[in-house]
Amino acid sequence: MSSVRAKKHLGQHFLTDKNIASKIVESLRPEGKYTKVLEVGPGMGILSDLLLQKDTYETFLIDIDTESVEFLKKKYPKLGDKLINNDFLALDFKSVIPENFAIIGNFPYNISSQIIFKILDNREQIPEMVGMFQKEVAERCAAKAGNKIYGILSVLTQAYYKVEYLFTVKAGVFNPPPKVLSAVIRLTRKENTDLGCDEKLFWQVVKAGFNQRRKTLRNALSSVINKEKMGEDPMLDLRAERLSVEDFVELTNKISASF
Repeated sequence: MSSVRAKKHLGQHFLTDKNIASKIVESLRPEGKYTKVLEVGPGMGILSDLLLQKDTYETFLIDIDTESVEFLKKKYPKLGDKLINNDFLALDFKSVIPENFAIIGNFPYNISSQIIFKILDNREQIPEMVGMFQKEVAERCAAKAGNKIYGILSVLTQAYYKVEYLFTVKAGVFNPPPKVLSAVIRLTRKENTDLGCDEKLFWQVVKAGFNQRRKTLRNALSSVINKEKMGEDPMLDLRAERLSVEDFVELTNKISASF
């Protein structure tokens, strides 16, 4: 069987180490939370080989790369419509998998953050994600308040999911090797994803705060609320990177009350 050519414009770096593939797949923990798994960007199927051996869940594959999909059709002829040639970022999940499902993958690095935001937008359907990202993105997802890499991705991800940095992966186990280190993280959805605030406003506050992260929140949030209505809350004199998720929820409720 011929191989698939890695395409730079799709951010493809195919994993070649079967031990690491096994560690990634074994990091899924269904435990009754889901019976379907969607693999994003399967490439030539190094994760798929292992996923399709599992009888605790049903595996679906999605890839935007037509060459990869044609390769996988020949490799897994019984998959049928569980092999999807589509753009993950544009996919209507419920049209393919109506129930809860987990996401797994060696994700294209050029759309890493977009993948996380797609998961957040569909969090009600996705109780778990295990994925390989560029190490920098993985660290940002897991970063805590006060860290210089703590930002929008950190707060919004941690608002709804427990983030675990599982392990680092060297460049030499990919073809072609990326110019950066990689890392695998696990997101486990919190039991209660109701933040207890106006969530649309929460997202606005978080994004505005970090979009001008060198400014205090009093100045950074002037696009969200008039300074005259801000009051004297001491949090407003801090920079966004100093606030935890809980702090942002509290601040959102105070801003909401002042409208």
